[in-house]
Amino acid sequence: MSDETPESLIPYDEIVQDALRAVVGRVLGEVEASGGLPGTHHFFITFNTKSPGVSIPKHLSERFPEEMTIVIQHRFWDLKVEEDGFSVGLSFGGVPATLRVPFAAVTQFHDPAVEFALTFHADAEEAPREEHEAAGNDPETTADEAPKDDGSNVVSVDFTRKK
Repeated sequence: MSDETPESLIPYDEIVQDALRAVVGRVLGEVEASGGLPGTHHFFITFNTKSPGVSIPKHLSERFPEEMTIVIQHRFWDLKVEEDGFSVGLSFGGVPATLRVPFAAVTQFHDPAVEFALTFHADAEEAPREEHEAAGNDPETTADEAPKDDGSNVVSVDFTRKK
């Protein structure tokens, strides 16, 4: 008898990733429907800028050639959520821009108000991501919005495939 687990013919990792990305879509959809963020909720959304379907201005793709983090908090407009992604207007250095991001491009979603976080791995064999610059858009934060780092409500899903 072998101790090796057989490779699954069902793509469980992809199914779970898609389901968790649907959480991001539902949350953003509720913000769109209500016309704003409830309470002190705000979101840090990190995405792969080279993923198919990502549409960002050229100056941003030059500044963030691999990965970018945006903040949806005080200064955002025209949030539109569709089945496969979202678009939002944000300000970068005082210059307005509209971004279109498919949910498949999202690598992290974090709501510091309640310390809820999701981390996505599009490819289990992908090299670990390098540290990147802070969010590029113009967030407004106050001292009482500082996140409490107690580690609660953090979900990290990392799937690895045995060969």
